[in-house]
Amino acid sequence: MTESAAKVPVDGVAMTAIGVAVIRARESARPDRLYDDPQAAAFVAAARTGFEPGRWARVEAVADQFYEGRTVGVHLVDERFRAAITAGCAQIVLLGAGLDTRAYRMPLPPGTHVFEIDLPELFAFKEPVLAALPATPACHRHVVVSDLRDDWRTPLLAAGFTPSVPTYWVDEGSLGYLNQDWNQRVVRTLTDLSAPGSRFGAACYVVDPDAPQYRDLRRLVAGDQASDPAPITTSQDFDVQSWLDSLGWSTEFHSWNDMTAHLDRPVGPLDPRIGNIAAVRRGR
Repeated sequence: MTESAAKVPVDGVAMTAIGVAVIRARESARPDRLYDDPQAAAFVAAARTGFEPGRWARVEAVADQFYEGRTVGVHLVDERFRAAITAGCAQIVLLGAGLDTRAYRMPLPPGTHVFEIDLPELFAFKEPVLAALPATPACHRHVVVSDLRDDWRTPLLAAGFTPSVPTYWVDEGSLGYLNQDWNQRVVRTLTDLSAPGSRFGAACYVVDPDAPQYRDLRRLVAGDQASDPAPITTSQDFDVQSWLDSLGWSTEFHSWNDMTAHLDRPVGPLDPRIGNIAAVRRGR
């Protein structure tokens, strides 16, 4: 195995970023693409060298199961990126950034600061791939090596984050379900760091964690030698929107059906409870 292949995260939560890169590369190759991610194909090519052929085929199969919803989700976050910049958010923090390349592929104002938070094994793979490409970020990009379950506030501040500047906080799946204790701690921390006018989007899910695609995903993440981890448990009684309101955010729910109605993609209709809670930090 080559040195670059040795850095490929072939299991663990960091591996999920590779599946998302597979999705983004596939979308970027379509003539009717919703977005263009030129770096995604490079991540996929580099990642493939670290997997046995059979396991790589499973990665692609799982990505295929999540493709339609996930690729539309990327497009919707792109829209929220643009809206946050227009609203005056000069900082963007990606919680569990994975192999995200919006600092490169989106026409962000050059004064924008993008902070990418993720695990060390993720950046050990990501940064060499980016360094080998003829691409430069359109704005100020900051790598923040940290686990969201630990103290990520300190390294974020050390990287130059300014709490007095309105910020757009981005989560595309790392937080999962907000009723878990550590997810609530993450949101309380970002609330403390948010100036008035900051933005945050909380996803609302209604899923069956025992559905085949989620079982396949858990097995890949856990590794072939591990038993199937217990499915995620959620409390349907947890009112995320009211909780965010109590923390000082003004919130508005947008259903998945409404957000995707203008797209010519087979992504709905779904349960009307599925969607996104758009939150704006109120003045203190």
